[in-house]
Amino acid sequence: MKRAGVAAWGLCAFACAQGAPPPGAQRVSPTASQGAVAAAAPTAPGPKAKSRASASPPTPAPTPPAARAAPGTQPPQLVCPNEMALVVRAQGAYCVDRYEATIALRAADGRETPHPGNQRVDGLESKIVARSVPGKKPQGYISGKQAAVACERAGKRLCENDEWVTACRGSSRSVYPYGDKRRKDICNDRFRVLDKHPVVRLFKKHASPDEDEIKMWHPSWMNDPRLHEMTHSVVPTGAFKQCTNDYGVFDMVGNLHEWVADPDGVFFGGYLMDTYQNGEGCDYRTIFHPFDYHDYSTGFRCCADAKPSG
Repeated sequence: MKRAGVAAWGLCAFACAQGAPPPGAQRVSPTASQGAVAAAAPTAPGPKAKSRASASPPTPAPTPPAARAAPGTQPPQLVCPNEMALVVRAQGAYCVDRYEATIALRAADGRETPHPGNQRVDGLESKIVARSVPGKKPQGYISGKQAAVACERAGKRLCENDEWVTACRGSSRSVYPYGDKRRKDICNDRFRVLDKHPVVRLFKKHASPDEDEIKMWHPSWMNDPRLHEMTHSVVPTGAFKQCTNDYGVFDMVGNLHEWVADPDGVFFGGYLMDTYQNGEGCDYRTIFHPFDYHDYSTGFRCCADAKPSG
C-alpha cells in the first residue's frame, strides 16, 4: 500500500475535518463580571480552515470583588457544582466542566452505571447522562446531538462557542491554556508529528493486504472501539496535569475534539493528533461535520449557568 508521503498529510486532515452550594463551591457576585478579571475572549477564526507530567494542582479562578449593592444589602453569590469551574467574563459568570465528559446510563429507577468511553451511545440516547470526573477515559464516538442530550440530562448544556474559548484561554486569554506558545508534552497533543496515528496503525494491522488505504477513513474504521485502547491514543481525564489554566479546567486542547452548541456542527480544541490545522490551541475549530457525526476523536464537556447560593 502507498503510505508515507501522501497518506501522512491526509491522515489527520480528513479525521479532523470530519443546588444549594456544595462544600467548596466557587462563589462570585452575579454582576461582578462588569470589569472583572476576564474579558470576553473572541470566538475562534470564522473562515473554514483548509482541510495531546506532573504538576501541582491548578490554582482556582480568583474570586472577583463584590459588585456594588444597594445600601444595607448584600449581593447574592453565584456558585458552581464541585465538578465545574466558575468562569467570569463581561457577559456574566458561568460554569464549565473541569474534565472532558464521560457517560453514565441512567435506569428508570434512577440508578446509574458507567458506560465505556470507546462504545457508541447510538440507541441509548434516552439513558445517557454526562459526568465530569478525573481519571476516566472520556467519551468519544459521540455526536454533537447526542452530547447535547447527555448534558441536558445532567442539568447542564453544551457550551456556547465563546464560553468554550473563554474557559480554554484562562484569565490571561492565552492561545493555549498554559500560555501563548505550544509546549511539547504538556497536553495529549502530538502536534505536527503524524506517526503512531491510531487509525493508521489499526488499519495496517487488521486490514486485508489488498484493501484500499482510503478505506481507513471510513466510519467502520473511524468508529472502531479498539482505537481508544491503543498506545499513543486517548488518555484518562486530567492525566496531563499541566494541561490546564487558572480556572482549573483540563484537556481543553488535545485528547478529544469537543462539541459546542452549534447545530451546524462545530467542535473545538483539536485532538490528540491535531491541534493546529484548523486554528491553533484554543482557537482550533472544525466546521466540516454535521451535528450528528461521530468518530473516535469526538468528545465534549458541558457548561451551565452559575446559580445564586442559598
